[in-house]
Amino acid sequence: MRLEISCEDRQGITQDVLRLLNDKQIDLRGIEIAQEGKIFLSFPTIDFAEFQQVMAKLRRIDGINDVKTTLFMPIERERNELRAIIQTMPDPVFSIDIKGRIVLINDAAKNSVDHEVSLLLDADINDWVKGFHFNKWLDSKESLAQTHKVKYVEQDYIADILPVVIPDDEEQPILAGGVIILKSELRLGQQFKAFHRPPTDSFDRFYAQSANMRRLIREAKLMSAQTSPLLIFGETGTGKKLITKACHESSQRASGPFLALNCAALPDDVAETELFGFAQGAYGANKGKVGLFEEANGGTLLLDEVAEMSTQLQGKLLRVIEDGVFRRIGDDAPVSVDVRIICTTGKDLGLLVESGKFSQELYYRLNVLSLVMPALRERKQDIIPLAEAFIKHHCVKLGRPVAKLSKSSVDYLISYPWPGNVRQLQNAVQRALTILEGNEISKQHIHLPSCATTVSYIDENFDGTLDEEVKKFERDLLRKLYPSYPSTRQLARKLGLSHTAIANKLREYGINKATIKL
Repeated sequence: MRLEISCEDRQGITQDVLRLLNDKQIDLRGIEIAQEGKIFLSFPTIDFAEFQQVMAKLRRIDGINDVKTTLFMPIERERNELRAIIQTMPDPVFSIDIKGRIVLINDAAKNSVDHEVSLLLDADINDWVKGFHFNKWLDSKESLAQTHKVKYVEQDYIADILPVVIPDDEEQPILAGGVIILKSELRLGQQFKAFHRPPTDSFDRFYAQSANMRRLIREAKLMSAQTSPLLIFGETGTGKKLITKACHESSQRASGPFLALNCAALPDDVAETELFGFAQGAYGANKGKVGLFEEANGGTLLLDEVAEMSTQLQGKLLRVIEDGVFRRIGDDAPVSVDVRIICTTGKDLGLLVESGKFSQELYYRLNVLSLVMPALRERKQDIIPLAEAFIKHHCVKLGRPVAKLSKSSVDYLISYPWPGNVRQLQNAVQRALTILEGNEISKQHIHLPSCATTVSYIDENFDGTLDEEVKKFERDLLRKLYPSYPSTRQLARKLGLSHTAIANKLREYGINKATIKL
């Protein structure tokens, strides 16, 4: 029989309860005092009439507010929960005392020794688990968690060796033993595969509480099912590569390869070789090389920073998109491929087309489907969830408790304009955790460049005159607004200018339906 007593925090109240039980000659099996003003009692079942008397007298003790029966003591529930978890784990688990004797084993450990189970309990752990000096670990001044390769029943395992500590009267930790969890090569392989298995919905990895990000994810899911080229615009650090990978994993090509080429990182001749490969004898080579287009056959090819692609490569890419056929360098034989092309860029391709730096025909071929990654300053609702996710990720890697954000840091993160977007946020969080000594990240831990909290970020060392910067801002603003206000009269009303003034500015900056995707 178990009782839960709700009471005030009064000195001597527990003694009054025990005195009552003693007067009634009730054999007390257990008592537990909880911090929230509760006392739990466990004693053998007694006669019902006597039980009613005990309940009545307990309620009359000064400071007791309520007495009721309960199914279990808190420590019993906790102990049985932990026992259930340990027993059902598929990995062998041992609990040892301060002298290294085995006091608890789970079913997986028992199953490994068949009829010798009785030999395990109260045995020295060193007799069964070889390859680690447990007694030396237990006797050390600071017994830290360890991971080692060991042998158990002549099989290799990776052992997680964890200390069991309890607080003393001054709340200082005292080592009380340890827990050893063994993982076989097979189990590690299963866990590794599970860790790297793509999620059911590849877009679940994105934090999309803001309307801008929710709209982007909705559009990306629809476009991932298509086979036409996809062009993704966005500033650096917004996650263009991540959304590209998600589109591939959500498409019918998910089982095919996903390959990428950074067009800005390689010289023209190297990039051409990487894309199309070359035949035997080309460049004096003894054997040919397969290019990314062939390797990505049946899958997806990402061309990152496509705006940096040379004019020559642009022409070759256009022919592949039109015909699905190309030729290796130094070879006349055509090669047919089935590849979906996804391109990313942080530049305005429309302006590059106007200036003749990007092929207009290729631009229209690539810009069949397009997504615009919102800047982090345009999705403020996602900033804190992203920061908390980065904090959790880095704390796990560092092996420390998950830190919290103070109110000052939350306000600072939301107000900052984030010119470097999500990548800058991740870096700022990682640096803050590196210098953090406590468990709360304050504004002082977050080191970021001074930056005006406006939509437009201009480096204090910019080149050019004030008039040039004003014109650049004006042009960018008009280009941004034009898709939503495609008539000069609508745009004039939005900006509070005359129809003629807006028409002249659009003409000056070359902004029209041919250069701006509506």
